[in-house]
Amino acid sequence: MFSSFFGGSSAKKDSPKNAIIQLREQLELLAKREKHLEQQILEQEGIARKNVNTNKLIAKNALKRKKMYESNLDKLQGQIATLESQSNAIESANLNFETMKVMQSGAKAMKQIHGSMNIDKVDATMDEIREQVALSEEIGEAISRPMGQDIDEDELEDELEALEQEALDAKMVNAGRVPTARLPETGTRVGIQQDEEEEEDEEEELRKLQREMAV
Repeated sequence: MFSSFFGGSSAKKDSPKNAIIQLREQLELLAKREKHLEQQILEQEGIARKNVNTNKLIAKNALKRKKMYESNLDKLQGQIATLESQSNAIESANLNFETMKVMQSGAKAMKQIHGSMNIDKVDATMDEIREQVALSEEIGEAISRPMGQDIDEDELEDELEALEQEALDAKMVNAGRVPTARLPETGTRVGIQQDEEEEEDEEEELRKLQREMAV
């Protein structure tokens, strides 16, 4: 349907453009004619004003010509309006036509792209991509592993358990000890000095008591 609609000779394809060109040329010609009639109307009105009091016949004939020009101007402006409307309609229709051609071309391109594709092929391709990605990761891991250093995972687990048991035993031993308070060195010296002073006071009191008894 679309092919028959958009098909045809080159002349048929260019006919809307040619029609638009002819309409624009005609509108330019009518615009010039319109400007000329407007100028004639102004001239006849000027003649009528100039002779209205001095020569009424000339003024009357000028008004008649003015009316004739005005009538021609009305008809001309009607033609201009019709041609402008027709030109706009053709331009709009031609724009729609060109848009449809582009849309048809796009539809054909999509059909051609999807012609060799279906959902099964897409799924198969995605599975293949996933497999290749997984293989790439395995290869990367293999080539990054140090050579000559095979590690026994069971041996590592045994060593880890031994370390955990050692830490637990040390924690239990520390929990059973009673911490001894250690006096600061400064505090010990102060205590000794206080004891010495107390002993001297006692001896002094004892000597004083002996003197009193001797008397």
